[in-house]
Amino acid sequence: MINMGQRHIEQNDVTMFVTTNTLDRKRLFANPAYAREAIDHLYRVQERIPFLLFGFVIMPDHLHFLLNVRAPGTISGVMNLYKTGLTFQIGIGAFWQPRFDLRIPNDVYAALRYIYNNPVKAKLCDTAESYPWSSASGKWDVSLMS
Repeated sequence: MINMGQRHIEQNDVTMFVTTNTLDRKRLFANPAYAREAIDHLYRVQERIPFLLFGFVIMPDHLHFLLNVRAPGTISGVMNLYKTGLTFQIGIGAFWQPRFDLRIPNDVYAALRYIYNNPVKAKLCDTAESYPWSSASGKWDVSLMS
């Protein structure tokens, strides 16, 4: 994977593996209502800034997305709208670390497997499909673009 560092070159038409953490790794998304809102808000952002969504997982203290942002949108715009909007929607004050990590995976399928297996590795579930806050569960639409 290519790590883009702290400053993100505007990337379009490339699949990106994005990770963002809660402030002090607070386990905010262990609350099912917040986890559900994190997913619902992802789709609202997608309506405003079109992107292809290949997979995601909402972990208790961080999130992973595998996506491809279409021009004229940018990953910075997506993440800014996502993080500020979700902060507003949940209404508990600031809870994000200020930045996010962006990687361009050499193997998109390996990145997706990593995302799906993250809750299994963290011992939150026995199988990727049984974790409710992941696209691996089959409960959420992926590869959609408005």
